Amino acid sequence: MDSVTQAVLGAGIQGAMLGRVQGRRALVYGAALATLPDLDVLMRYPDPVSLMTYHRGFSHSVFVLTGLAMLLAWLIRRFWPTAPYSGRRLFLTIWLVLITHPILDAFTVYGTQLFWPLALTPESWSSVFIIDPVYTVPLLIGVVFAVIAGMTRIARRVLVGALVFSTAYLGFGLAGRMAAEQRVHEVTQAQGIAVTQVRAIPMPFNTLVWRVIAKSGDGSYYESVSSLFDRHPPEWVRLPLNLEAGRVLAGVPLHERLRWFTDDWLRYDVIDDALVVSDLRMGMAGHYTFRFKMAERAPDGAWNAITPSVWPTNRGGWDEMKLVLGRILDAHPPLPLAQWSELATK
Repeated sequence: MDSVTQAVLGAGIQGAMLGRVQGRRALVYGAALATLPDLDVLMRYPDPVSLMTYHRGFSHSVFVLTGLAMLLAWLIRRFWPTAPYSGRRLFLTIWLVLITHPILDAFTVYGTQLFWPLALTPESWSSVFIIDPVYTVPLLIGVVFAVIAGMTRIARRVLVGALVFSTAYLGFGLAGRMAAEQRVHEVTQAQGIAVTQVRAIPMPFNTLVWRVIAKSGDGSYYESVSSLFDRHPPEWVRLPLNLEAGRVLAGVPLHERLRWFTDDWLRYDVIDDALVVSDLRMGMAGHYTFRFKMAERAPDGAWNAITPSVWPTNRGGWDEMKLVLGRILDAHPPLPLAQWSELATK
């Protein structure tokens, strides 16, 4: 999630846990502590694939952050033995502030390595968009109220209420994701389409309209859109994965890492003399967020893997966003997925 959301979540937790003793300082401590895992963005990598796939790595590990919480709690008790709260409460507060950061990140589609250094596929629960005001605003209001009113009993209760609401909202998002996936799965089954994998992703800033991608066994995939309020089958478009083009990258370490990180939700496109690899999970048809040039065609026609570079992508503008947000309540006209998908080859 975005930095503001992570900060107000940490502030809310520490304020609710230690605000009675620390006062408004608890909000500052919690906000600062909650941003620590994202300091990995200061690290430099030689290519954009490494930058993408190493982010949310060791600094988001539950093992690393649990160890850090133990160390910080011990240091505070060591140099402030008269602190008016128990070591257990202090550790639990620090641990919750730190650990909720990667857990919240795991609720987005990006991919979070919660169990680093274990080489498990990054957690990508995809129940909330990376920026969602319905999640963030109640926490922000609670924290602002606590800043103005002080850490009174009412302020702490407001913070607890905001935390309960935000947690319930994540559950609502998970339910919405499962409903969207089930809906598309039922429609594909009814039309005799064999689907091997289905993944729903929330559209920007809401959990009411979902983009659903589904792989079929013939080397293609379907892009579809489903809203909570739909009364008709979702619109969709069938598109190629172009797996044959991607074979030139077989065994290339960075390509294999990208496959692992994205759970192999990749599409390959030959554009002029470049082989472009797109992460299908983020963005939508023709507007994929992460695209990389990973191979070049030599004059003799042979393909050679190269150090990846970012391939320009059309992320859409306000006109597309209005159509997406309007799709929440009204399925007509349907989103022009086929038209947008043509941008994937440019």
